[in-house]
Amino acid sequence: MDEILDYLTHVPAWYFATSENGQPHVRPFSFAAKEDGKIWFVTGSYKDVYQELVANPKCEGCSWWVGHGWLVFNGEAVFAPVSQEMRQAGYDHLVSIGEDHDGPNDPQLVYFYLKNMHARIDDIDGSRREIEL
Repeated sequence: MDEILDYLTHVPAWYFATSENGQPHVRPFSFAAKEDGKIWFVTGSYKDVYQELVANPKCEGCSWWVGHGWLVFNGEAVFAPVSQEMRQAGYDHLVSIGEDHDGPNDPQLVYFYLKNMHARIDDIDGSRREIEL
């Protein structure tokens, strides 16, 4: 799990994919943090990504860390409450990239983790390594 978090936090942005009615949607994400044995992500309840994950929780992400290969991960989004520390970290991050929220307890900030998460590291040489979770 720490290796996954390294791939997501050592790059300025990574890419997260959802789908709506069979149409894929990809967008940059940049927040990931570990708590209670899960990797957590944050978004806004007013965003398309939230609506898409509620309708279809299956999703996938990809992060290329120069010199390390790229991470591909997938699972099913589960929205759940998080600690005040996680809320603060997510809020601080979103504000740092230019989003405007009413503080860490803004009800529009929603947090999720991936159940049934699978992850692998691919490399330019064609090698692939599954990550045990």
